[in-house]
Amino acid sequence: MNRLKIACVFGTRPEAIKMAPVIRALASRPEIFDVRTICTGQHRELIAPLTDWFELDVAVNMDVMTPNQGLNKLAGKLLIEFEALFSEEHFDGVIGQGDTTTVFTSALAAFHKRIPFFHVEAGLRTFDMKFPFPEEMNRVLVGRLASLHFAPTDQAAGNLASEGVTSDSIFMVGNTVIDALNFTVDKLPATSASDGRDSKLILVTAHRRENFGEPLERICNAIRRIAINHENVRFAFPVHPNPNVRKVVDDRLRGLQNVDLMDPLPYPVLVDYLKRCDLVLTDSGGLQEEAPALSKPVLVLREETERPELVQLGGSILVGSSEALIYDSVAELLTNSIRYKQMVVGSSPYGDGHASQKIAEHVHAFFERSKTA
Repeated sequence: MNRLKIACVFGTRPEAIKMAPVIRALASRPEIFDVRTICTGQHRELIAPLTDWFELDVAVNMDVMTPNQGLNKLAGKLLIEFEALFSEEHFDGVIGQGDTTTVFTSALAAFHKRIPFFHVEAGLRTFDMKFPFPEEMNRVLVGRLASLHFAPTDQAAGNLASEGVTSDSIFMVGNTVIDALNFTVDKLPATSASDGRDSKLILVTAHRRENFGEPLERICNAIRRIAINHENVRFAFPVHPNPNVRKVVDDRLRGLQNVDLMDPLPYPVLVDYLKRCDLVLTDSGGLQEEAPALSKPVLVLREETERPELVQLGGSILVGSSEALIYDSVAELLTNSIRYKQMVVGSSPYGDGHASQKIAEHVHAFFERSKTA
């Protein structure tokens, strides 16, 4: 039997984390799948450690990034690269995750070559094309291009159905980030939750485009106030290398004794911080999914989220970039143990840790069905 040649595409750090379990699941069935891993290099310097951690072999590394490159220029380069690659390699299928320029252009290029595209983490919606930008448009467009849609939750699957996607192409499998998290937790050495410290530890990440400028300034002002007024609190803040983020954070938070500003952390180190922290402040989608699996409350630094399930369960609060709301919410969770316990949901609504195996099974079944169609 000829093996199915599958291209697994990623370009950013979150994509690499969430695609890694899928790649591993497909590669664990070498009698069925011939897996080729394609990295576009949107976050090149952040991805190399991940491919080592998850033990991935990258077959193709694209070189498309230049300083201050606009989205249209990046998309144009990627379409040309994917056109050449898909013409040369003759893939049976392409798999991508999420809502980046990489996933959109790979889906469009696959469509142009009549190659089935399979979308991991399908159906997330804010229903506002401006937030997040350009991710919301990317995910909606990929939803029209994909042959299979792997939704992380029932709500995401319902979003696809309401847009007219046929039910036989939608599969609720959970989110592969929980698979990646479990792999990483199992691989890390055991540590105590408090790690011998008396202070409260708050993990912070902020990098989304909609928070550039004044919103990030307000977020940092709130963190500064908390750090000054609560000396028993320590912040761990891995700072994104984007100058729009780094300059604002440095200007407002550098020099505070209980705010640790650091370079982006390797994923295993970030997970270790997540295990040991008491609270998460983030605009990251991945951390919204991972934190509840490790029983951590989340304050979401966004005005809306395409991951409403945790908000509905009470495990996260949308605080946006309001300095007052961020400060008051953190202060309440630091001082009110009853409120804190109410936000510890104890498990993630985003998956059971077996999403990747389910995806591999559905992809195989797709091609088996096509034989008899």
